[in-house]
Amino acid sequence: MENKVSVRGRMARKMVEIANHLSPVADNGSKSELRDKLFARDWKCPEHLQLIGIEMETFHMELLRERMSVEERDCFIEHKETAEHQKSVDEWNGKSFGQTDIQNDESMDNAWRYTPNPKGIIFQLHGGGYYLDMNNSYRDVAVQYRDVSGGMDVLTIDYRVAPAFPYPAALEDALEAYQWILEQGYEGSDIVVAGDSAGGGLGLALCLYLRDNDMPLPKSVITMSAWTDLTCTGESYEKNFNIDPVFGGTRDSVVFQNEYYRNDSPENPYISPVFGKYDGFPPMLMQVGECEMLLSDTVTVAEKAKAAGVKVNMHIYPGMFHIFQKGMSMYPESKMAWDEVGRFLRGEKL
Repeated sequence: MENKVSVRGRMARKMVEIANHLSPVADNGSKSELRDKLFARDWKCPEHLQLIGIEMETFHMELLRERMSVEERDCFIEHKETAEHQKSVDEWNGKSFGQTDIQNDESMDNAWRYTPNPKGIIFQLHGGGYYLDMNNSYRDVAVQYRDVSGGMDVLTIDYRVAPAFPYPAALEDALEAYQWILEQGYEGSDIVVAGDSAGGGLGLALCLYLRDNDMPLPKSVITMSAWTDLTCTGESYEKNFNIDPVFGGTRDSVVFQNEYYRNDSPENPYISPVFGKYDGFPPMLMQVGECEMLLSDTVTVAEKAKAAGVKVNMHIYPGMFHIFQKGMSMYPESKMAWDEVGRFLRGEKL
C-alpha cells in the first residue's frame, strides 16, 4: 500500500493523525478547543463570486454564484429580522467569516429574482457526524465544486444537528432545501447532490426519500467518504480500526455516538443508507480512502447500487484517509480526486 501513496500524501495522513490525537472529539461529539480555533479562521469570498445568505425557518443556507451585475442587484433577498439572524450577520462580517458578500441592504426590494444557472446547481451537504455545524472549510469546498464543474452554482445548507436536533431534523432540512431549489425553476436533471462523511450519507438518504415519495431525483450524486452505516458493523470498522488516522484506535469518536438516531433505529435506511435499496437511482461517483474505518460504507452501497442497475463510479484511493479531498491540490491524491469530480460533473468519461 505505501508504495502507491505519494510522499505528500503520506505526510498529510501523518499530520491528520497527529491533529486528531491532539484534538479528540468529546463524548457528546462536541469540538475541542483546538478544533474550534482551526474552524474559526477568516474566510473571504473570491472577488468574482458572491456568497448569498438565505434564512429558512429552521436553518441557514448559502448560495455561491457568479457576482451579480448592478442590474441584477436591484432586487435581492428577504431576510427574516430575528435576533438569531442579526447575530449571524454580525459573525459573517466579523471573526468567523472575515469580509463577505452577504447582502442586507434595506433599500433593496424584499423579493429576490434568482435566475437559475443554465449549467446547473450543486447541492452540498456538509459532514461532521451529524454533530458539527458547517464551517469555513465547506465554503472552500463550495468554491472548488464551482471551479471544477465549469461554473455551476453551489448551495450549501447548515442543517440542524444533534444532540439538540436528532433524526429526522437533518433530513427534513435537506428536503426543504432541495424543494427550494426546485421552486427556483431548476429541474431534477439540473441538480447534483454532493456530500462528504455524514453529508454523503445524508445525500443518499435524501435521494432514497425522494425516490420513495415520487419526487424528482437529481441528475447525479457525489459522495466522499460517505458515512452510510451508523450501526458501525461493516468489515472495515474492525479491519481498519488501528490504521484509520481520523477515527481509529478509540471508540470515543463521533462514529460511535448514538445521539443522532436516539429516537429511531440505526438500521432505518434514512439514517443508515447502507440498508436501503437503490433501484432507480441516478449515476453516482463515490470516493473513499483505503485506510478508512468507513471504507465498507461506500463499498457496500456501491455494490448494492450496481446490482440494482445504477451506473456507479467507485474509486478507492490507496493509503488515503477520511475526506482526504479537503487537501485540494496540496497532494496528488486529493488533486486527482477533484480532477475526477470535475470530469464527472462535466459528463466526461471516467
